[in-house]
Amino acid sequence: MIRSNGLFGCIKNAGQSSTGRFQRATSPRIAGTDNLSIANDNPCGDISLGRFETLPLGICGGARLAISLLISPYNASQVSQRDDTPMDTSNALNIAKVLTEALPYIQRFAGKTLVIKYGGNAMVDEALKQSFARDVVLMKLVGMNPVVVHGGGPQIGKLLERIGKKSEFVQGMRVTDQETMDVVEMVLGGLVNKEIVNLINQQGGKAVGLTGKDGGLIRAHKMLLTKLSADEKLPPEIIDIGHVGEVHKIDPRIVELLDSGDFIPVIAPIGVGDDGQTYNINADVVASKLANTLQAEKLILLTNTSGVLDKQGNLLRKLSAKDARALIADGTISGGMLPKVNYALDAVASGVRACHIVDGRVPHAVMLEIFTDQGVGTLIGG
Repeated sequence: MIRSNGLFGCIKNAGQSSTGRFQRATSPRIAGTDNLSIANDNPCGDISLGRFETLPLGICGGARLAISLLISPYNASQVSQRDDTPMDTSNALNIAKVLTEALPYIQRFAGKTLVIKYGGNAMVDEALKQSFARDVVLMKLVGMNPVVVHGGGPQIGKLLERIGKKSEFVQGMRVTDQETMDVVEMVLGGLVNKEIVNLINQQGGKAVGLTGKDGGLIRAHKMLLTKLSADEKLPPEIIDIGHVGEVHKIDPRIVELLDSGDFIPVIAPIGVGDDGQTYNINADVVASKLANTLQAEKLILLTNTSGVLDKQGNLLRKLSAKDARALIADGTISGGMLPKVNYALDAVASGVRACHIVDGRVPHAVMLEIFTDQGVGTLIGG
């Protein structure tokens, strides 16, 4: 997967090939960007990454203003005002370079759909919530069509605990009776969904919250789990875990309508069956299937890990589908990362250009993944 030169134009082009095109850089990943500052005594200074670490990214000091324009809090009253502080003309060209070098990304992804699965720490930490919302608004403003699919497992668990109902899981799936399904729908389709919509709108976007019930977006059927019998002669045991579903079909028309109207769809992973029953569906599954249906340019999965790691615990920055399958076969990819990589492979096999498994604990992780060569996770291509 080849990536063009990125937004931060002063980043050293470590991945430049002889053809002048750019590949994902192999320099250390960005571990975090809170409390971001650039050393004044270094014209291409290090970025101080606050509670994480300091990494030399080769970002020129003159890029500070350009970066701050993208990540500082939205304030409409300030947009029409001019700062009385004169610009440092020695840095003016660097500032202009950073801003104008966004052009290749804007051109490449203008009009393209990017499906983002939003979950993990990025949904809990207040600073990460704000940075995610700003990233999504920025993507829309430069012509991309971000579509957000969100989870909410921890929030569901907390509310169930408050009402005295114990959460039960089978093979990683929440057992969902009718009472639990009512809570799931209230949390995902109400509290969580509307909070995300509000966050995006507060940053200047136009988000619209949906569940899979709206406009017949997600058709689902009941998921049945199987358990092998201790006696090989006996058939597997069928386990019914209630209102847990699998995606049967996605009708993308309502999403496409919102995209064309400059709205940002925010989707809760709740589907409806042909019999009218409501089903709770894994958000990663919904995001992958939606990316397939929309023929999205990218699927981005936010996680609480650095990305796909090798057996030594080092981040694998870029994988082909063939490489990923080999790592699954030899056991390198396992545990909670295994289903995410499988969803990524399904999406890529169905025509999605690339899938990114991104460290959602990093502020502005989405922006850094889309607009830089280094990125903050693992890119999986065809």
